Amino acid sequence: MIQQKNIIEKYNLPTEIRYCKKCTVSNQRPRNTFDENGVCNACNYAEFKRNNVDWDKREEELHAMCDRFRSKDGSYDVVVPSSGGKDSSYTAHQLKYKYSMHPLVVTWAPHVYTDIGFRNYQNSIHVGGFDGLLGMPDGIVHRKLTKLSFEILGEPFQPFAYGQINFPLQIAAKYKIPLVMYGENAEVEYGGNMKNAYKPARDWKKDHRSLVFSGLAPEDLLKHGVGLSDLSTYLAPSHDELEKLELEVHFLGYYKFWDPQETYYYCVKNTGFEPNPDRSEGTYSKYASLDDRLDGYHYYLMFIKFGIGRATSDTAHEIRDGKITREEGVALVRRFDGEFPQKHFKEFLEYCDISEKYFWEVVDSWRSPHLWEKRDAKWILKYQVE
Repeated sequence: MIQQKNIIEKYNLPTEIRYCKKCTVSNQRPRNTFDENGVCNACNYAEFKRNNVDWDKREEELHAMCDRFRSKDGSYDVVVPSSGGKDSSYTAHQLKYKYSMHPLVVTWAPHVYTDIGFRNYQNSIHVGGFDGLLGMPDGIVHRKLTKLSFEILGEPFQPFAYGQINFPLQIAAKYKIPLVMYGENAEVEYGGNMKNAYKPARDWKKDHRSLVFSGLAPEDLLKHGVGLSDLSTYLAPSHDELEKLELEVHFLGYYKFWDPQETYYYCVKNTGFEPNPDRSEGTYSKYASLDDRLDGYHYYLMFIKFGIGRATSDTAHEIRDGKITREEGVALVRRFDGEFPQKHFKEFLEYCDISEKYFWEVVDSWRSPHLWEKRDAKWILKYQVE
């Protein structure tokens, strides 16, 4: 029998459930904090962006930063980690065509490409006009790590996170490119640790296990029977190598006002981006996180562990961006949050080589009693946003 996990202790969660007064997110999002008025840190940051940032001055900072790194011979001068989605394609396109940089778009492949995801990746290269490098890890190892992460962390996307962060660093080191540029800083945009909210760059020299890897770095898998040779693709270069390169990791969202819906419109026009014909399971949107057939299980396990699903994440940001009201957001969360991703369920089971019975045993082991209770043999979330 699978032992139930202590979610409260692992993620330092408060036992009293509170919802933000401005958006739909709760205090169960790890590293999220509320102020004395009951407003979450992401909403406060959104307010700060609107009212306290001189974006013309930030634009000058961006030009100056690009001037420091821009190559004079046309060689690559910035690595852009990119899925071919709207945010990373926007970042690469802006850097190339507005700021005269020479980006190398580096993609860590999803577990299993969706048709629309691979088409958007191809469009970003052929319509956007980028040089791209697609990294695909050993499929046997990746499936093994996915199953293991599902079991011990309740996060089947953990191997993707390793590659998404560390593979671009490997390429930067290999090609001697001292700048890596991401789009938004997800921690500050969606609610998390705010220590880098007012800085343009991430300090890669510090240990980011708790921030990026949920406390489980690739090296930690060695004690779970994974061989070191299996992990080489997932590891960052050595600190010495990156220090010699004088690497800097920046966020375009520090320099430019970040609006996911606007990046979508921009990429439809400039990089051939296409939305899904149907809404994504668990939410109402059609243009975010479209690449991976197993994507829904990342969001579903987030709902199980924290009571926060994909619709909560989408509505919270759109409320902060002024696209919808909180009342509309609450209605959307109540309609779509926690919807089970049925479309690719059989594929997920086959990918992890598990039975449906075992899947639900693992899922239920991540239900914390402070969030969930059973009524008439059915799991019920105790608290919902109002």
